[in-house]
Amino acid sequence: MESAFQRDPASQLRGARDRNATTARHLQVALAVLAMLIGLGTLGFTWIGAMSWIDGFYMAVTTLSTVGYGEAQPLGPGGRLFAAGFILVGVGAALYTVAAAAEFLIAGRVRDWMGRKSMDRLLATMQDHVIVCGYGRLGQSVGAELARSRVAQVIIDEDPAIAARLEGGPHPILLASAADDGVLEAAGIARARAIVAATGSEAVNVFIALAAREANPTIAVHARAETEAGVRRLRSAGARQVVSPYHLGGQRLAHAILRPAVADFMELASPGGGSEIDLEEVVIPSDSALAGTALGELGAHRVHVSVVAIKRDRDPLVLNPAADVALRAGDRVVVVGDRENVTRLAELVARPR
Repeated sequence: MESAFQRDPASQLRGARDRNATTARHLQVALAVLAMLIGLGTLGFTWIGAMSWIDGFYMAVTTLSTVGYGEAQPLGPGGRLFAAGFILVGVGAALYTVAAAAEFLIAGRVRDWMGRKSMDRLLATMQDHVIVCGYGRLGQSVGAELARSRVAQVIIDEDPAIAARLEGGPHPILLASAADDGVLEAAGIARARAIVAATGSEAVNVFIALAAREANPTIAVHARAETEAGVRRLRSAGARQVVSPYHLGGQRLAHAILRPAVADFMELASPGGGSEIDLEEVVIPSDSALAGTALGELGAHRVHVSVVAIKRDRDPLVLNPAADVALRAGDRVVVVGDRENVTRLAELVARPR
């Protein structure tokens, strides 16, 4: 019988983090109780034992620690009764604080180690995932769309604030620079389907593209560039697609001014842009039920979409293909239609013969 970790390594990883958080809360409570007892003891020995503040604090600390250095000054009957009650209440709380500190320092380190091992196992089991290097605004947009499409992803970023914010989430995050030796290998570059170099440095993105190609020659590399020179260098490094956010943003604004209807269409077709239409790409598997089906016959399957283009092997992209064109295994079909019909097409494509 497989263990719970083997069934769900991601849940095991989150469980280890939850236990660490619980241990930290126990220590915080214990320290708060200890501080309160020291304050009460100081007040009690000062008022009941008629001591100075310094002597009262000394008595409270030595009583709780059970070191037995002796009384700062002789106690009367009232002071001795207070000391006895303080020992009964305070020593147990002090021991609990010591135990909580030991758990936090020793067991916490063990759990951190187990958490790292859980992360390693989770990364070792991931297949066909996407590695996102740099989780700034562009990386977050990519990650959100991948999550919407339920694509597994590994995030790499060297900002501790981003790592802390994403810790415990559904996707593994490596707090490191993707340009460091061994980081891409740890992220499962050999088994990944694509990598996104979205850091703010063109030089780092070029290095990531080169390293990714070296580790996995078939991986699809997508990268961010800031300048035309950066675009050229990234393409030379093997990037399949290079995106310049400023260039794309300028084009979008120009379309909104010159061709507002086109801009509205692209807004509706973009993920989350609206509920009217979807622009989607589907890939025909070799055993798909739709392999061999002519485009004009899709209506018989209750699928009503417009086929915008077909990309077949290394052939040029075919725009607005004719109705008698039959779908083949490996075809990449770009369609536009309402969300319900696009979803139905995806389900039929995935259905085996």
